[in-house]
Amino acid sequence: MRFDPNEIREAAKQDFDKAWQQGREYLGKPSLNERYPRNIYSYGQPHPIFDTIQKLREAYIRLGFNEAMNPVMVEAQDVYRQFGSEALAVLDRCFYLAGLPRPDVGISDERIGQINALLGRELSAEEVEAFRQILHGYKKGKLEGDDLVAEIAKALGAHDALVSTVLEKVFPEFRNLHAEATTRTLRSHMTSGWFLSLSHQHSRQKLPIKLFSVDRCFRREQAEDAARLMSYYSASCVIMDEEVSVEDGKAVADGLLSQFGFQKFGFRPDEKRSKYYTPGTQIEVYAYHPGLVGSATKYQSGWVEVATFGIYSPTALSQYDIPYPVMNLGLGVERMAMILHNAKDVRALSYPQFQTDWDLTLREMAQMIRVDKTPSTATGRAIAEAVVQTCIEHGDTPSPCEFIAWEGELYGHKVKVFVVEPEENTKLCGPAAMNEIVVFKQNVLGIPRTSRWEEAFGEGVTTGIRYIDAFSELAAAEIEAAALAGKESETRARIVRSPADINIRIDPALERYITSYKHKMDLRGPVFTTVKSQIVD
Repeated sequence: MRFDPNEIREAAKQDFDKAWQQGREYLGKPSLNERYPRNIYSYGQPHPIFDTIQKLREAYIRLGFNEAMNPVMVEAQDVYRQFGSEALAVLDRCFYLAGLPRPDVGISDERIGQINALLGRELSAEEVEAFRQILHGYKKGKLEGDDLVAEIAKALGAHDALVSTVLEKVFPEFRNLHAEATTRTLRSHMTSGWFLSLSHQHSRQKLPIKLFSVDRCFRREQAEDAARLMSYYSASCVIMDEEVSVEDGKAVADGLLSQFGFQKFGFRPDEKRSKYYTPGTQIEVYAYHPGLVGSATKYQSGWVEVATFGIYSPTALSQYDIPYPVMNLGLGVERMAMILHNAKDVRALSYPQFQTDWDLTLREMAQMIRVDKTPSTATGRAIAEAVVQTCIEHGDTPSPCEFIAWEGELYGHKVKVFVVEPEENTKLCGPAAMNEIVVFKQNVLGIPRTSRWEEAFGEGVTTGIRYIDAFSELAAAEIEAAALAGKESETRARIVRSPADINIRIDPALERYITSYKHKMDLRGPVFTTVKSQIVD
């Protein structure tokens, strides 16, 4: 059920708890069409980034690597240990973590009076002391912030929503808190996590140690653009052994990337020369993919830079008492996903929901068109099918005419269903009755299966819904409702001017898409069909 956000926001301003309690009323009850088991869920589509992550995970495992989870939060001091003289430049691009301080809050007589006014009663001395002890425990870190309201509510025997109001109005210290930075950063390179993890593993596991991790990193870029995000995924691996060289990096790059269709590889020294790598071992990986040749991206030659690897510097490893050489290879997941999905902008690939331009495929458009009202019983569905069959067999019969479509028992009544046309000089069904709803060239059309529309049916996507199908579903639903009340029914379709006239529901998103891009939706046409039910008990 659609609700009005403005109405709810205003209600929440007046009384948040009351508005929250009314949540079920705002949502309403699902229609018969939307209740299990009539509502079904088809297969979903994976996000391109997470689809690439999964494929990378499987590729690493096939190469014999074990999956690891590295720390996301890294102390600034570790960045100095790992990056040496580069640390300041690295930290400049790191996000520092901050937290709210725990305020030292007292309870004065004035505040007790304010609390009493809000609660509508006077606190006892025991309750005041319990309140004070809870605030003291919060200050000392013995109580977490998400438990504060609940503990106070329990001590005072008050509703948690009322306690929240008390804290907001009586204790401005909580509202006026400002975050204070710590020395802890969010991981900007997966390398920061590898040093921490390997320092605890080199003495506990048999060599070689082969690990990989595909996880999120964070980098404080000046701005996000088509190629860079502040939060991105790194697919990184390490090999620790007594003998490790750049040749291992080349072999891993080949074994990993060949699983994604890359066929040839080139290796060249990386000019960045990061201090956590041994000099002369930092290598860029270029790979050739035949699927990129002549593509619309900048990789038309088929060659693309996809990864970097190197041997960790003994200087950095020694800071963590690691006595063995380590090869590290990493690639950006978003870069790989852009290659695999032929994308030009990482922002649109990662966050399509935030893009002003959007697109729907013909299939997606067809999936957003459905019959509105439908019968809820097996008998009702049989009635709908019988009406359709009658119209197919006798639709061209000159009127006036009448045909019995179905008879049987429904809700304890003997019912007959007729398709009729009482007017003279016409037919049982109008010329548009058999029109079918098709999506063609981003337009939604109601058209007949004739040679004129051969291209539309051949290149477009049909919904499989004819006007007569949707109309018969409506007629059957109304026959069910009438029989349940012991009454007879009559359902008519005349000239269709809008989807609702023929019992068709268009998803609001599809309506906005058609309007925004000036596509066409034309479901007009003369149907001129009537269905009646009679109770013959």
